[in-house]
Amino acid sequence: MRRTTETTGNQTSNRGTGKVKRAVTGVCGAVYMAVHAMPVTVFAAGTGTTAITQPLDNLKTLVIAVIGAVGIIILAKNVMEFAQAYQQQDSSTMNSALKGIVAGIMMAGISTVLTFLGF
Repeated sequence: MRRTTETTGNQTSNRGTGKVKRAVTGVCGAVYMAVHAMPVTVFAAGTGTTAITQPLDNLKTLVIAVIGAVGIIILAKNVMEFAQAYQQQDSSTMNSALKGIVAGIMMAGISTVLTFLGF
């Protein structure tokens, strides 16, 4: 026998919450099966796909170029910081600047690496 709570006033009632949970679970299961159990074949490799993919390729090229430009800026900034830290013999700042130089080189070279990988 299921225990239900029915009160009046400011207290809540727990009656029927199990039915709602079962219904939600059933609906979610049905939607999952409908989406994953019935695959639909799509033939998108026809002519005219460049009209769809060209804006995405342009966006990809722009993002990679921006990352490369920011990498050059970071590289230049950290080279100057390293030179100042070397002149002042500040080993903590030199270490931080060297890490920034490596990060700048990585960001500046990412476009070359991605082009080599075929992106």
